[in-house]
Amino acid sequence: MAEGGAADLETQRAEIAALLKTQLRKGETWYLADSRWFKQWKKYVGFDSWDKYQMGDQNVYPGPIDNSGLLKDGDSLSLKEHLIDELDYILVPTEGWNKLVSWYGLTENQEPVARKVVEQGMFVKHCKVEVYLTELKLCEDGNMDNLVTRRFSKADTIDTIEKEMRKCFTIPDEKETRLWNKYMSNTFEPLNKPDSTVQDAGLYQGQVLVIEQKNDDGTWPRGSSTPKSPGASHFSTLPKISPSSLSNNYNSFNNRNVKNSNYSIPSYSSYNNYDYQEQGRHNELPGLCGLCNLGNTCFMNSAVQCLSNTPPLTEYFLNDKYQEELNMDNPLGMRGEIAKAYADLIKQIWSGKFNYITPRAFKTQVGRFAPQFSGYQQQDSQELLAFLLDGLHEDLNRIRKKPYIQLKDTEGRPDKVVAEEAWEIHLKRNDSIIVDIFHGLFKSTLVCPVCCKVSVTFDPFCYLTIPLPMKKERTLEVYLVRLDPLTKPMQYKLVVPKVGYLSDLCAALSTLSGVPADRMIVTDIYNHRFHRIFATDENLSSIMERDDIYVFEMAINRSEDTDHVIIPVYQREKYRQSGYNHSGSPLFGQPFLITVPRVISEDKFYNMLLLRMCRYVQTTTENDEAEETPRCCKDRGVNGNGSNGVHEEGSPSEMETDEQDDESSQDQELPSENDNSQSEGSVGGDNDLENGIGADQKNKGQQQFVGHKKRLFTFQFNNLGNTDFNYIKEETRQIRFDDRQHRLDERSYLSLDWEPGLKKIYFDDNAAEDFEKHESMEYKPQKKVFVKLKDCIELFTTKEKLGIEDPWYCPNCKQHQQATKKLDLWSLPPVLVVHVKRFSYSRYMRDKLDTLVDFPISDLDMSEFLINPNAGPCRYDLIAVSNHYGGMGGGHYTAFAKSKDDDKWYYFDDSSVSTASEEQIVSKAAYVLFYQRQDTISGTGYFALDREAEKGASAAAGAPAESDEDLNENDNDEHDVENENCMHTN
Repeated sequence: MAEGGAADLETQRAEIAALLKTQLRKGETWYLADSRWFKQWKKYVGFDSWDKYQMGDQNVYPGPIDNSGLLKDGDSLSLKEHLIDELDYILVPTEGWNKLVSWYGLTENQEPVARKVVEQGMFVKHCKVEVYLTELKLCEDGNMDNLVTRRFSKADTIDTIEKEMRKCFTIPDEKETRLWNKYMSNTFEPLNKPDSTVQDAGLYQGQVLVIEQKNDDGTWPRGSSTPKSPGASHFSTLPKISPSSLSNNYNSFNNRNVKNSNYSIPSYSSYNNYDYQEQGRHNELPGLCGLCNLGNTCFMNSAVQCLSNTPPLTEYFLNDKYQEELNMDNPLGMRGEIAKAYADLIKQIWSGKFNYITPRAFKTQVGRFAPQFSGYQQQDSQELLAFLLDGLHEDLNRIRKKPYIQLKDTEGRPDKVVAEEAWEIHLKRNDSIIVDIFHGLFKSTLVCPVCCKVSVTFDPFCYLTIPLPMKKERTLEVYLVRLDPLTKPMQYKLVVPKVGYLSDLCAALSTLSGVPADRMIVTDIYNHRFHRIFATDENLSSIMERDDIYVFEMAINRSEDTDHVIIPVYQREKYRQSGYNHSGSPLFGQPFLITVPRVISEDKFYNMLLLRMCRYVQTTTENDEAEETPRCCKDRGVNGNGSNGVHEEGSPSEMETDEQDDESSQDQELPSENDNSQSEGSVGGDNDLENGIGADQKNKGQQQFVGHKKRLFTFQFNNLGNTDFNYIKEETRQIRFDDRQHRLDERSYLSLDWEPGLKKIYFDDNAAEDFEKHESMEYKPQKKVFVKLKDCIELFTTKEKLGIEDPWYCPNCKQHQQATKKLDLWSLPPVLVVHVKRFSYSRYMRDKLDTLVDFPISDLDMSEFLINPNAGPCRYDLIAVSNHYGGMGGGHYTAFAKSKDDDKWYYFDDSSVSTASEEQIVSKAAYVLFYQRQDTISGTGYFALDREAEKGASAAAGAPAESDEDLNENDNDEHDVENENCMHTN
């Protein structure tokens, strides 16, 4: 067994490694451990075969499990937002967590972060640890203004929630209660299945639940009890009905009876029948129908409303044209299920009967074929849109058997020929209403940088993902530790390149501080130790926002000076009896770096360390002063006529004078050669050394200090995790460093060992942690007001060099090359979907760009971006926008859309629909834009359905109808135009 009662390190490593491979099982509990603590534990036990240098080293002992980095400030239960598995936290099964706690304990005043394993997916089941709980608002029926917030797992049952509510509102055990799900001010659904889970019931973040107590006379305040028949759902409404969110004089709905509908007021997923009423509604405009949020499904609602207001697609489904084109046998499709579910949903939305419906059946089908959308986590509206368009295309593909077609090389042929060939091949395998409406063609040109091989391909697209001009800079907060030992660390806010190096950070800090960049060393301090010591050529992306970055001013340029070494120094408190206290971290205070000559006496080295810490280490006490012992370094300004407590042989070491620059010398009284000369005999040089630690210091009194024969601390060298005593030559009392023995690395360091009593008297923890703020901390980076949509499209078509991780295989060179790539638009579809790439991801960074994109509501001219001289009409009008508000991993989705019936704009926010003005549409939230080409709008006769409608209208008006022959002639003419343009649907 290891010290402190923990299992030996090999046993710890083996047991936890095996437990981390445990399969997730529904209902089990797992625990979150901060990844930084866990990485420290891995170092301590030598978890990784390539990182065993510090195995068993007390200076990397992780101490109690500390999850403070995961928690919101001041809240021991709430997690910070947007934490990422393995980057921010590690998931540990119950048995593994219990073992870690028994070995190391848990930081004081922290609670374990326990989470349940839940099952996701309606049909394709998969387990997942539910890191973020669902926050529900609880209230009593008689006092709905008094909301109490509680968090529940999606695996918790309605019975669990009811018990918690009875406890919250102190309801006696004998009182009969029932729960209601409050959707709107006037809509309540009974939660009468106690075994249903939060997930089954579709409860979502912020949902309001009401508990109702039975009256003494046996009646319920809300009326009769819930229906007993299986599958039925009963809804209660209050006497006062709030007006509809529609602001166009449509009346609120009441007293309407709709039966046997899958789209209606929210209910359990197993409910199929609905019975509720609304008062009269008149002249409701079709399409102005909200979609209830089933729990973080606003992303789906936003995408559906945009597609619903794409006229040619909606007309196709409303006129049942999809039925004759359903492809039930397509192995890439969903047996027509997605198309049928979408058709049902569109018909409900455009029936003109409902203010809002619940798209539960549609969501079920989506989750069935795309498990990533099956749960109730927030998702991306564009990702759902991409799935829907692809799913509808395959379900409605007119090609029943896709032929295999060998692609030809361009061989220098004209673009027009190659483009037409590519589009023809595409149509032989893909021909659907989605291709007709949404598919375009772009040209991709790749050039090998070695042999100059040019590869040209023409590829279809369903939507354009355009980049935003990225912020080229980011801000970082760092602490600068000066050479002057009396100067407090100062916090700076730096503006550095987003894609840059540590050298850029040093240059920016040098500009603000005046410290030469080549005299800086950048470190990441965590848990009283150097988590990392960076090289200047490392990427800035390796620094995360929450890292504590300390930059140390050094007296030398480490790349040029070979006469000195730089040593990381840790402070360590020795246990009162023996070994180190495993109930807490053995380290304390802030680590620091010190520069020393390669050959130095032990006593001079001790004095240099003491000088470096003189701001927060006193070398005298009140009792000592009464005895006229040496004064405190801090109180006496280090030097002066009196003894300063820093003693060394002869003149001071070169490093003590080197550590002061001209500027700081003018501001502070610092050691000089004459002032700092003292007798070595007063240092206590007679102490015997035992493995680098004075043997006589273990049992002597703890009130001695420098100036007496007793030192405040002893020290040990550790090189790559092993205690190294070869530096100290006992016969000469000299310490020698060479390149083989020492290198600047967080795993090679000096530990200063303090007796607890001496630390308490002489070490000032508050002073050690103190710092000042530079005026740059007030800086707020200016944000660009807006960018134009055309700027983003131009960026999309700009030549770029492929990254190292994404090379192109050159057929000439027979190897992968970082080729240059350029995209050009060849032909555009009737409906152009533009996805603004607002979210950026990397291993270390997650970011949302909230840049305002200024896009036109009407008359978007795309001709300047088309390289096809015969591309045809290319002016577009906006018809819909999917919006995203908030940050990464959450937020809220809504939509703006233009009604095809009255040509007015409306705002769709889940179940709410309201009128909107054009001035509202352009905002920072705009995420996906839908544009329709002007020559394809209703009345132009572009689509077959449009022509049929015109024919029907003409016949009704008594005008002569076109003969089939005329119609066929028109179709042929149109097809000729399509061939000329390479793409304009068929």
